Amino acid sequence: MKKIIISTGFLISSLLTIAQRDTSTIYLINGSFEGFPRCCSTPDGWIDCGFKTESAPDIQPAPPPAEPLFGVTKEAYQGHTYLGMVARENDTYERVSQHLSSPMRKGRCYTFSIYLMKSPIYLSGLKGDAYSTPRPFITPIVLRIYGGDGYCHQKQLLAESIPVKDTIWKKYEFEFQPKSDMSYIELEVFYKTPALFPYNGNMLLDQASHLTIIPCPRDSVAYKNYKKQRKDTQNTRSIAGAAKKPPELQNNKDQSKTDTPTSVRTKIMKDLSAEKVKIGQVVKIEKLYFDADSTNFKSESYPALDEIYEFLQGNPKIQIEIGGHTNGQPSHFFCDKLSTSRAKAVKDYLVSKGVAEKRISFKGYGKRQPIASNDTREGRNKNQRVEVKIISI
Repeated sequence: MKKIIISTGFLISSLLTIAQRDTSTIYLINGSFEGFPRCCSTPDGWIDCGFKTESAPDIQPAPPPAEPLFGVTKEAYQGHTYLGMVARENDTYERVSQHLSSPMRKGRCYTFSIYLMKSPIYLSGLKGDAYSTPRPFITPIVLRIYGGDGYCHQKQLLAESIPVKDTIWKKYEFEFQPKSDMSYIELEVFYKTPALFPYNGNMLLDQASHLTIIPCPRDSVAYKNYKKQRKDTQNTRSIAGAAKKPPELQNNKDQSKTDTPTSVRTKIMKDLSAEKVKIGQVVKIEKLYFDADSTNFKSESYPALDEIYEFLQGNPKIQIEIGGHTNGQPSHFFCDKLSTSRAKAVKDYLVSKGVAEKRISFKGYGKRQPIASNDTREGRNKNQRVEVKIISI
């Protein structure tokens, strides 16, 4: 009898473990492609898979008063930056890859969305180019989505967009079914085919979604219900969104909050002052909010970020470490990656405002340093945090 009880308990425990791992969502890190605007560098969380003879994609756009990168000035759909990618007439094109939080499974169906557009201006050249003047990269190109077993491994072409011609952000939605288990995703820009010759084109990418399991078309009833629910949800959002202000007005509103003089703002982190800090002291960044499983700041986070910037500008000898922490629910791999990316996002913002990069280090601690129980929502919220540590004064 005892042996049966032990075996049954072990079986139940094993099934619960499998169920916890078998989630309906596969998460991407930094799907909004947030980073410090610069040429030839992929945002945190993404690996360059392009041709070694050519440069990497660009983090766009450079904010005024800086000169636009290659003439690109379009505002981000979400957050502050997006990814700029090109295909070239010398038969090279750009690709980026990421390790997924959990594998795509053989035979299952997934939905994925991303916002795309074409910049009306994208001036660039080619390595070894004999032309002295950059040429326009403005022909529409397509987005290809691959799954694979490693970074830059193209095991299966999962989906492909139509040529992206719009010069305003447009949401592109895809459904696909992997033929085998795959733990990596790759985004590649390519030429519209068939094409007699390669050509120069550009694409801007923003707000890539997580991968969500959906019913497969072979299950006709469940798939039909999914489509109906999705359509109803979209209609509801369209009605709600019609009353919202345009993004330009929302951005102006957010900016006005950020630019409020320090003298009329309530201090958010009272311990972050030259009179109180000491080496080794750790201060939690209060009122810092990210989109779920993302490095994208919510607009209400900027007063706190600007408070850190003002503190550093007023105390030029102080050096800090930005430390990211997560709750204990996801895997160590995902927690380490997310916490590091969020810490780096804070650093990048401060550097973009003018703080010397050498004064700020960053580190992701994952879920290894909880300050509360992960068994409650309140505890998990406390553990999901970013901190400032004083390194030197």
